[in-house]
Amino acid sequence: MEYIVKNGFVVDPVLGADCEKMDIAVRDGKIVDDAGPNAKVIDASGMLVMAGGVDIHSHSAGPKVNVGRNLRPEDKGNHPEFTRPRSGVKKMEAGFSVPTAYSSGYIFSRMGYGFATEAAMPPLYAKHTHEEMRDTPIIDEAALPVFGNNWFVLDYLKNHEIDNTASYIAWLLRVTKGYGIKCVNPGGTEAWAWGMNCITPKDPVPFFDITPEEIIKGLIEANEYLKLPHSMHLHSNSLGEPGNYQITIDSLKCAEGIKPAGDFNRDQVLHHTHLQFHCYGGDSYSSKSFESRSREVMDYINSVDNITFDIGQITLDETTTMTADGPFEYHLSHMNHLKWVNKDVELETAAGVVPFIYNPNSFIGVAQWAIGLELGLLAKDPMKCYVTTDAPNAGPVHRYPRVIKWLMSSKARDDILDACKYGESVRSQCYIGELSDRELTLMDIAKMTRTGSAKALGLSHMFGSLKPGMEGDVSVYPINPVEDLGDPDKIEYAFGNAKYFIKSGELIIDNGEFVSNGNKRTFWVSHPMQLTDQVERDISERFKKYYTVTRNNYGVKEHHYVPNPYVIEVGA
Repeated sequence: MEYIVKNGFVVDPVLGADCEKMDIAVRDGKIVDDAGPNAKVIDASGMLVMAGGVDIHSHSAGPKVNVGRNLRPEDKGNHPEFTRPRSGVKKMEAGFSVPTAYSSGYIFSRMGYGFATEAAMPPLYAKHTHEEMRDTPIIDEAALPVFGNNWFVLDYLKNHEIDNTASYIAWLLRVTKGYGIKCVNPGGTEAWAWGMNCITPKDPVPFFDITPEEIIKGLIEANEYLKLPHSMHLHSNSLGEPGNYQITIDSLKCAEGIKPAGDFNRDQVLHHTHLQFHCYGGDSYSSKSFESRSREVMDYINSVDNITFDIGQITLDETTTMTADGPFEYHLSHMNHLKWVNKDVELETAAGVVPFIYNPNSFIGVAQWAIGLELGLLAKDPMKCYVTTDAPNAGPVHRYPRVIKWLMSSKARDDILDACKYGESVRSQCYIGELSDRELTLMDIAKMTRTGSAKALGLSHMFGSLKPGMEGDVSVYPINPVEDLGDPDKIEYAFGNAKYFIKSGELIIDNGEFVSNGNKRTFWVSHPMQLTDQVERDISERFKKYYTVTRNNYGVKEHHYVPNPYVIEVGA
């Protein structure tokens, strides 16, 4: 089909359109200059039109996500509005904080998102991850394998062997159909196998004679050696710990002096994820000690050009935390005494799953909420800052519209602070009170949910804009940006309920109803670098000695697990 979206208010940073009335034409899956006489007309009069959203970091597929679903039957029963029956082409949906694969695709589509990144894929369980992504309808997806506690990587980086590190990474991306390098609690998750952790970037990893600082720097160098589309994607040490902000700054400084390589139009060499969890001051969780240090972290990020981040915004919900940061989940389970699952993954990583409630009436919950918003409000360049909830860790993915509301409306933020008995304490111990006159614009939001995140993923040639030649992803939201932005509830409703959504040139949502399950794709990177002799020997030896699967059974078979791949060739 050919479509023309007429008379909408277009917001697009690439086009320089700021609530400009424009017509957007789509033909053969791409944005085009104009439509033919037989194009189907979508009347967007009085509504907001943007490119499809691009999510840089969430957790919606893979083994820990499935454990979360099994661990939380109450996640469905307590929230009946998130158990939606099958209707028309749409399959049944279920789950609040940990939605099913089907539901994930529908939630992203309702929010007008066309691309999502599964941000932590254990290589050993790549098949499981790809099976769930295959079953997630409509949205394009990519997965980031985890490398920061991998035995091969630790050994090579200990000896400063960037060529061997890059050789191993290139091989693992090919066999797991991965998109880039993820590093979680570098060295600390491996230490957790021995009942320990790495608290700071200079703490040695037991039995490996390497520090987190060396791991971070080495993975950044390997990433640029391979010229991958996305930068190294970091979850630094001491997530969630009071006083961790200096650890965060020290981790960010590992990128100093390194410039991006490759042909993907990205500026950064390091992406720090869910930064909210890494900007804490104080020495305890008490209301007398805990405080925000978001300004100190943002002062550093605003002073450099080669770092991006996503927020990881607390949404003040009951949710399900899940992360490859095993020691953090153990710590969390001893704080709230709820259910806890722990998993060690052979030679590669670990994970934990713990339910959690961010209490809107508690000091800590609201202080964490404030810190995330401060990051977005303090960012000098919205192209470097992206809206996420580290879903489901800080909150469910369907709360993105609520985060947008809070960023755009000081009234909405004040409503939260005024309703909490600790609101004044949060205002005084965080920076949120000093930012009461700061409200982001729709142009800022477009950069933080589309143009910026697409560029950071190395996908600015495909996504993030309505410029002719781009993917035919068009979101039409039921809000008039001239008349309705003063009502924060209208902002939240609109960004969660696209009136029309076109994905890759196919109409998915028509007048609020799903009319197609689309033709989703899985993106992965293929690099021609072959295994060095050393890496070949190491892989052969360790699969025989340590792994419970054979090397032949380790990889993802493309056409079974990834029936509709979009392969990005790099480094040729």
